[in-house]
Amino acid sequence: MAQESKQDQPAVLNHIAVYVDNLQTSTEFYQQLFNLNIIPEPFKDGKHTWFSLGSVGHLHLISGEGASATFNKNNHLCFSVQSIDRFIEKLNAKKIAFEDWPGKAGAVTKRVDGVKQIYFKDPDGHWLEVNDDK
Repeated sequence: MAQESKQDQPAVLNHIAVYVDNLQTSTEFYQQLFNLNIIPEPFKDGKHTWFSLGSVGHLHLISGEGASATFNKNNHLCFSVQSIDRFIEKLNAKKIAFEDWPGKAGAVTKRVDGVKQIYFKDPDGHWLEVNDDK
């Protein structure tokens, strides 16, 4: 079997960029809730926070949204955690409301493959999913 040349290999995710209204608020939200590590960003203009997402890439928060927007739940970022129950405790302690996929407050969706998932919004209304996918 012939080896694939480097140009034939699939692209890999580098980063996801999310515009936010208040960079400090959003930085604290993502850092504290998901325990993300801030990494150096080249601009050093006070308008960016970059987080490592491990081997999958980075999350870039960029200040400047400035206007309210409505986001569809189908358009979301997803993070996997070891325990949905412990994560829900963290959400409850921070008074962050969550729901299942159909929208029932405080409920958890259990997919057909057994993965549990919840949905909630970040400070700018971007939808987030958290699941226990292993």
